[in-house]
Amino acid sequence: MGTETAESFYRNLGADRFESTGHTAGPWSPEAQHAGPPSALLGRAFERHQPREGFRIARVTLDIPRPVPVAELTVAVRTVRSGGRSELLEGELTAQGEVVMVARAWRMAASPQDTPALRPEPLPQPLPGPQSPDRLRGTAQNGYVAAMEWRWPGETTFDHPGPGTVWARQRHPLVAGEADTPLTRALTLADSNWAVAFELDHVRQQVINTDVTLALHRDPVGEWLFLSSATAASPLGSGLALGRMDDELGDCGRVLQTLFVAGR
Repeated sequence: MGTETAESFYRNLGADRFESTGHTAGPWSPEAQHAGPPSALLGRAFERHQPREGFRIARVTLDIPRPVPVAELTVAVRTVRSGGRSELLEGELTAQGEVVMVARAWRMAASPQDTPALRPEPLPQPLPGPQSPDRLRGTAQNGYVAAMEWRWPGETTFDHPGPGTVWARQRHPLVAGEADTPLTRALTLADSNWAVAFELDHVRQQVINTDVTLALHRDPVGEWLFLSSATAASPLGSGLALGRMDDELGDCGRVLQTLFVAGR
């Protein structure tokens, strides 16, 4: 819909409808979105749905039954169960009359101030200085990939066989005229987890994730986020991408994706 000169991933049309701009387009087709921005759009809806003081979204799982088109999207959220200390939310995105993404989220009371930080992980590699725009072999070079800023420690890139690590941030807000939140920033990036860990040849084979789970044990801080990702795969099985998400203070969560692997 929107052009590459847009200054956001989406424009709010009101009544839970959103216009998708060209920045949402994924690397495989200019007509299909990268799953990061629509994941964040659902995360935004979860946060705004009957918010509760002292509660936070701890986990979001998203399933992608079909490609999300670069088109107008409608968001719907409902409460499945609400209790005194936790609640389960459910949401979906529809486009052109079809459900294109479904999600569930756990919102729960924040842990007490004296909760110990268990087994602290080492801090991520330092944020490198500015780098040339990244490229992804065999894919489109605009849309989402260009709408994010990527900074790779060492000599790695998307096309360097994983496991991989990268610092990244959005160049544009999720929704025009709105400030991003820690959850939406994390969800915008989370679906890139398996691409950071390119260990399966996405040119020789068809490799695509069917889902993404983001679990945050604390809310990320700052605009820069760090992914450290690796992939497991088996003959006659499937792929599994697991990543750790850090911010400038260190470890804040995990990302898990199931990968469909097929011959071309």
